[in-house]
Amino acid sequence: MRKSSRWVAVVGAVSAALLLSACGKSRPTETVESLVADPVRLKQLREQCQTERAKLGDELCGRVAEATKKRFFGDGKVPYTPPKESPKF
Repeated sequence: MRKSSRWVAVVGAVSAALLLSACGKSRPTETVESLVADPVRLKQLREQCQTERAKLGDELCGRVAEATKKRFFGDGKVPYTPPKESPKF
C-alpha cells in the first residue's frame, strides 16, 4: 500500500504542475520585425493600441509604433533623389 500511495502522490503532483503550466497566458511575442512583415497584424494592433492601450501594455504598443515607423520610412538606406526637372508652380 505504501508504494502505491507514493506513486499516486507523484502522479498527482506532476498532473497538477502540468495543469498549472497550461493555464497561463502564452501569447506569442510580437517583434518589430514580425510586425513589419505582417501588415494585417500590424493594423489590428495599431487599432487596439489606440482604443485599449492599458490592456495591451506600453511595451507592445511601443513595438507597434516602431514597426509602423519602419514600414513608413523604410530602412533609411535609400538616398533622396530629386526629380531631374524642377517643379513648375
